[in-house]
Amino acid sequence: MITGELKSNIDKLWEEFWVGGITNPLTVIEQITFLMYSRMLDMQEAKDEQREMLAGVPFKRRFGEFDQELRFSQYSNLGADEMLSVVRDGVFDHFRNLNKDESVLAHFMKDARLEIVKASLLVKAVEMIKKLPIDKGDTKGDLYEYLLSKLTTAGINGQFRTPRHIIRAMVEMLEPDPARSQRICDPACGTAGFLSNSYEYIQERYTSADNVHTEIVTNEKGELEEQKVFAGNLLAEYRQHVDTDMFHGYDFDSTMLRIAAMNLIMHGVGEPDIHYQDTLSQGFSDKFPDASKEGFHLILANPPFTGTLDEEDIDPKILAQVKTKKTELLFIARILQMLKVGGRSATVVPQGVLFGSSKAHVALRELLVEKNQLEAVINLPSGVFKPYAGVATAILIFTKGGETNKVWFYDLENDGYSLDDKRNPIAQNDIPHLVSSWQHYRKQNHMLTGNFMGDKLQSLLSKQFPNSEHLKDAEGNEREYSDRTQKAFTVPKADIAANKYDLSINRYKEVVYREETYEAPKVILGKLKALEQEILADIDALEAML
Repeated sequence: MITGELKSNIDKLWEEFWVGGITNPLTVIEQITFLMYSRMLDMQEAKDEQREMLAGVPFKRRFGEFDQELRFSQYSNLGADEMLSVVRDGVFDHFRNLNKDESVLAHFMKDARLEIVKASLLVKAVEMIKKLPIDKGDTKGDLYEYLLSKLTTAGINGQFRTPRHIIRAMVEMLEPDPARSQRICDPACGTAGFLSNSYEYIQERYTSADNVHTEIVTNEKGELEEQKVFAGNLLAEYRQHVDTDMFHGYDFDSTMLRIAAMNLIMHGVGEPDIHYQDTLSQGFSDKFPDASKEGFHLILANPPFTGTLDEEDIDPKILAQVKTKKTELLFIARILQMLKVGGRSATVVPQGVLFGSSKAHVALRELLVEKNQLEAVINLPSGVFKPYAGVATAILIFTKGGETNKVWFYDLENDGYSLDDKRNPIAQNDIPHLVSSWQHYRKQNHMLTGNFMGDKLQSLLSKQFPNSEHLKDAEGNEREYSDRTQKAFTVPKADIAANKYDLSINRYKEVVYREETYEAPKVILGKLKALEQEILADIDALEAML
């Protein structure tokens, strides 16, 4: 967690960029990313130099004999004009000429350029970068998340930042686990929010109790609060997999990819697998055949709903599944191809996917229900993605292969924030109930279908709980998932098929109408007369006082 003071410094720098003529939040984050990367290169070089000096371990230098002035520690102490000249003409040229195998981030720096034209602004930016705790793994991820939280506009192709609490809920519902050698992907990764939050989730669960620390920090309101810090000390045996093969992302926006790579590195992923690629194109299958066909165990995504699309470039393998130009349908078909059999996905879709009547809409829903296991449909309120967009959305959770016997629906009415453009915190929040209900339902459903326990125990449980949807959770509360008047309920596949695979929650949810009773009109009129007499009496009293 970053402190209130650090947030204040970032906010001040943000204002300086604005005054300096750089008003696009994406550009501001990109420029800060460049300077952070420059400092990280210098820090790593210094560590390797020290190790070589103490232990005689040779390393591949990032800065040659005549490139020392390009190191952050060197140019950060120069005067304003000289600093601008060195950074603009030297440092960024050095970025572009770094060996491609240096790091994933170096690859995305090849077309980097300095947008800061005022020497005074560059000095202020460099001074702030000096103060950032990017050497602390438990802080730098939060630092970058705070920078990303300032993205308040949607991209031209319909992409926008998914709120962190929505991402977290989706991650908790899929439960990524490095112990199972899972490979996680986001086919339209943007700033890598799903991937970085998956890493945070894993780090928390792979921290022993004696390595969970509590820090007192200042929150955004200036108040002191406790914040837990997770060391992730139990990840050691899975470190190689986590660093090199667990996290994969694709996007066709180079700026987003630079930020995505930096975001994952700042969170602690050593070498994230991030690529410039339109995953809907035929080129994806050609360049990444292993990834495009059964390459991943988990896929979390909020793919763009709109935007330009080259129809001739759409992969024929996707069109064979669903013939359409709508990206929201094409992405679901692509995700199904990318998943291994038994692999699972949580994907945000516009609600039109749930009830659209076109042949492509119906065919896709039939594909999910009849040839795969559609597990859940979570209805989200229309204001969740404000101020980016007001579109009504839902989350689909599905498993590749298997069969759908019933679908779990959840009506999420409040996510803990107001549903207007301001998105202020409010007390009403259904997300904890959503996650706990899902975990309870999934666990009990697996137990009673033999997927979670042995046949003998399954038989015993089935006798003890003949109705598998009426069970108590860990707190002893009963949850009745066959009751369609509740927030969470299930619908049999037969009902869904009979409705042309319509997945809109209002099609199945039962609303309980309560009869309102009112007093008789004469009684109401009598009360109005009595109130009028009281008012007249008060007026007479006031008049007598004059």
